[in-house]
Amino acid sequence: MRRLIINADDFGLTAGVNRAIAESNQRGIVTSTTLMANSRGFEGAIDIARTTNRNRLSVGCHVVLLDGEPLLAADKVPTLVEPGNGHHRFRESLNGFVVASFRHKLNPDEIEAEASAQIDCIQAAGITPSHFDTHKHAHMFPAVLRPLLRAAKSRGVKAVRNPFGQVWPLPLASLLRTRQVWMRFAQLNVLRNFAGNFRREVEGHGLQTTDGSLGVLATGVLDMKLFRAIIESLPEGTWEFVCHPGYSDAELDGVQTRLRQSREQELSLLTSLEARDVLRRRGVQLISYHEL
Repeated sequence: MRRLIINADDFGLTAGVNRAIAESNQRGIVTSTTLMANSRGFEGAIDIARTTNRNRLSVGCHVVLLDGEPLLAADKVPTLVEPGNGHHRFRESLNGFVVASFRHKLNPDEIEAEASAQIDCIQAAGITPSHFDTHKHAHMFPAVLRPLLRAAKSRGVKAVRNPFGQVWPLPLASLLRTRQVWMRFAQLNVLRNFAGNFRREVEGHGLQTTDGSLGVLATGVLDMKLFRAIIESLPEGTWEFVCHPGYSDAELDGVQTRLRQSREQELSLLTSLEARDVLRRRGVQLISYHEL
């Protein structure tokens, strides 16, 4: 059996992203999304989540620990904010975040406290998060993962994204012509070394997860050719497909993100009959995190 959760990240980022995620669920193949508690479109996302059938869309927490602002006061999470110059924002660079993690410069109690605050914010708005993941997959790294799992468990969140997955037999020759994708390909191959530890930690904390994630390598360049290649090589098991639908509008122009026009391209794909047909021909059952 092949089961697939199609999760739209960045719920709450902007009104246009919220609208695209709702459309991708209502007339498309998205079954799940993760909500950013400290985002400008949070209230609009909550309105959509409240009026959407729970069985049609599972809503989780997209924990943000970099490239944004903490919910807690900066003096409560000093090791998580950008050092120097009185900054009150998280580090913008994933590389800087990772280096700080491996040098044990990120206080795990602060990670747990900030993640707990973000989950609490969503729960206080009347949404019970079905799962969590992290912005830029920060929970790949053991020193970050453990306090996040503690926060999730203490708040009753039962599942977490498995950010690891093998690189399927995709048309890599064309993909790797893009320098950004080539760099991500190299990074993912290195990061797969953490996959075994990830599963042990998740099981040890009593949470559930999938067999792995798809679509991470194709973020920003996803088209129907790539989608078909990924789905046609999907093995047995339960997997998550990571996507980022949205509208590239004036509000998005005011947000720091590398994903702009690609969000509209993904929205078109996710709401197409062709995508449904690809899933049907491969015998893929769409599920949400509620059914994990």
